[in-house]
Amino acid sequence: MTPEEDRQVRARQKSRAIVTGILLAALVILFYAITIVKIGGGH
Repeated sequence: MTPEEDRQVRARQKSRAIVTGILLAALVILFYAITIVKIGGGH
């Protein structure tokens, strides 16, 4: 694998990792919001 190909692969891996992190954070926020609504809705 040439150095240029290696850079391209690492760039794709970094992009995928960033997208995965954003999706994970969005899920955490969603679950947090649902929990707050459920707890608050009971009162």
